[in-house]
Amino acid sequence: MEKTVVQFNKTAKQGYGTSGSATVDISANDVFVKGIRFVNNAGPDGGQAVALRVAGDRIAIYQCSIQGYQDTLLTAYGIHFFRECEVSGTVDFIFGNSRVVLQNCDIYVRKRTEGTVNMITAQGPGQVEDIGIVLHNCSIKADKDLQPYPQIKTFLGRPWYSYSQTIVMECFLDKLIDPEGWLPNNDKKSLYTLYHVEYANRGPGANTTGRVKWPGYHIAKNSEEIKHFTIENFINGSQWLPSVGVPFVGGFIN
Repeated sequence: MEKTVVQFNKTAKQGYGTSGSATVDISANDVFVKGIRFVNNAGPDGGQAVALRVAGDRIAIYQCSIQGYQDTLLTAYGIHFFRECEVSGTVDFIFGNSRVVLQNCDIYVRKRTEGTVNMITAQGPGQVEDIGIVLHNCSIKADKDLQPYPQIKTFLGRPWYSYSQTIVMECFLDKLIDPEGWLPNNDKKSLYTLYHVEYANRGPGANTTGRVKWPGYHIAKNSEEIKHFTIENFINGSQWLPSVGVPFVGGFIN
């Protein structure tokens, strides 16, 4: 997939802060990146350690690999699209307050040295904003180091602050996903303001029978309910992605 590797090992607890720990920081509009591996190799004990931070409008990341543990991919703000990428991590490893769609990506959950819970996404601006994380036709599986440890629970995400929006649609969810699906944070009020949705997912982890019963959690019955979160509508994909040359599906896969 990638021929160029950029790696470093900065962490937030070294004094850089979460954003400052990024191995690569893309802060600009109209950026296209293809075929690069971004790595933060601080390791599973490093704490918050970002591999890639993106901030700006119309940023497209294609056929790249973003590798880390906690806080791997920070989509800070703006409009972003990831296509055919690999993202790996343990805790909150896809997070931020942008409008972002990951389509046809492979998401690998890794093993923590300590702790028995992994969370893939974390989102929540703390106020009403039409932003969020959309996982579309992605594959979510355990990385090789996690596979021997089925007792470690993995959740699709959690609301970092109030008004969190996270959509998981038409994805393959492997057996590592906990039956409850989602994890709360310490602020129980956020469960009333969040909008977390699953739609037409498949795989052994996609059974929604045992999912959380939060006021803001929904199982979409049809595509009409969540058409706002397609590439066409949520990030206005047809207005800028064709000129970039990145393949995309503007609507639903099925």
